[in-house]
Amino acid sequence: MLVAPHTWAQEAHASAGEAIYRRGVLPSAEPLTGTRESDLRISGAAAACVNCHRRSGLGEIEGRISIPPISGPYLFHPRAKDRDDLDLPYVEAIRPDRDPYTDATLARAIRAGIGADGRPLSYLMPHYTLSDADMATLIGYLKGLTPAGVRGVGDSVLHFATIITPDADPVKRRGMLDVLQHFFADKDAFSRAESPRLRSSHRMMFKANRRWLLHVWELSGPPGTWVQQLREHLAREPVLAVISGLGGKTWAPVHEFCEAAAVPCLFPNVDLPVVAEQDFYSLYFSKGVLLEAELIASRLTEDAGAAAPGRVVQVFRPDDIGLPAAQAVRAALSGGTVRVVQRPLGAGAAAEALAKVLKDVGPQDALVLWLRPADLAGLARIPVRASGVFVSSLMGGMSNAPLPAPWRKVARLSYPFDLPDQRRIRMDYPLGWFRIRQIPVVDERVQADTYLACGLLAETLSHMADSFIPDYLVERLEGLLEHRILTAYYPRLALAPNQRFASKGGYIVHFADLAGGQLVADSDWIVP
Repeated sequence: MLVAPHTWAQEAHASAGEAIYRRGVLPSAEPLTGTRESDLRISGAAAACVNCHRRSGLGEIEGRISIPPISGPYLFHPRAKDRDDLDLPYVEAIRPDRDPYTDATLARAIRAGIGADGRPLSYLMPHYTLSDADMATLIGYLKGLTPAGVRGVGDSVLHFATIITPDADPVKRRGMLDVLQHFFADKDAFSRAESPRLRSSHRMMFKANRRWLLHVWELSGPPGTWVQQLREHLAREPVLAVISGLGGKTWAPVHEFCEAAAVPCLFPNVDLPVVAEQDFYSLYFSKGVLLEAELIASRLTEDAGAAAPGRVVQVFRPDDIGLPAAQAVRAALSGGTVRVVQRPLGAGAAAEALAKVLKDVGPQDALVLWLRPADLAGLARIPVRASGVFVSSLMGGMSNAPLPAPWRKVARLSYPFDLPDQRRIRMDYPLGWFRIRQIPVVDERVQADTYLACGLLAETLSHMADSFIPDYLVERLEGLLEHRILTAYYPRLALAPNQRFASKGGYIVHFADLAGGQLVADSDWIVP
């Protein structure tokens, strides 16, 4: 049986309490203030409870530091001998042998740093200055912070969705769904039946091994209709989270929906993600073409220090993801000495359209091509006149970009991945997994990213046990990511609060020869 979506607390009380907890802002609009034992004064966002106890209120363990959960069910639970005696979802930092708080002792802890047992709390706990009314608001928020039930969580099944936009590449769609469906089938094949109810730890093992059910949400029509479609999907098929997914020219409506509905959206396959680091629920492996834009702008700025090009000429299709990438390069170079010229590619045959926009490009110019393979192939009859040529790997086909030999000789590719030779060992495992399950490799990068996303979800849920709370899922994944052995295209991944992109850098590469696809980096890994 699915649990109905939870309302986190009474709205009026929650909004004011949430402002204190998450943003360090009192109902009066004054900043929350506090001091630590060292007499260090903190205020505003730096004093917000969320910094340590996290958005979920379930705390965390970082090295030897344990930050306990401070949501109502954990603060006010009766003393227990050990975790087996607690009828509460498992949380790593829980302290079962503590006296329960009351409103009065909790207020004392917040103001004076004295625990329910009368002993001082950790030196990390600030002593806050709060009026009685503000204290009541904050305590009311804490009491409603942990939901009694979460959508998409059944008695024996966890429900997930993957989202596919109507302009998604059909080949990538097939490859992604192959991986998802096989991963979910493997997961269910090894799920356990419920253990005998002799001890709560046995029940915990059962809860941690629930079956997974995948719902495929295929969108249709223009992007302006997608949010409503997604609301209807969620109403019919409540899910705990969105895993992977596939987009085309825009992912913005999906991002907007997931943030508004508080649905974690974990690592969709999109080359133009939404850059909103202050958001919470949407996690991406990379900024995609926007990271490529940063890499190219960084290189152009570096080159300008030696011999500035006459212009930077950018070529793109106005209805494709190259447009926002080109805009990002122009914004990054604004205010400098380099003039940026935008050249949208017109309708008609690629060769004719390219000849028209490139006819005045000269030896002093740098050229940036945000083009798909079909357009790159149209360069065959056009001579190279620019002093430097940059090509988007994501749009152009990476090492398989169909650049004519003269262009290949001078081209530099923005490359937001590890180099092929360096990632080969990491890719052995997913490629072997595909081979054993007879999954055709139709798009290696998309399928590898999808497999990694599923693996990260599985490992995160195993650490969560039965605490199936969306905010906690995101928080645990943040903590897990940089410690996990990677099986994908990225040399390193890491997330933290206010970081929604796990891979932060890339390379500028060139072709080692005119015929093959071997790539050589111009420099070390670049983090723009």
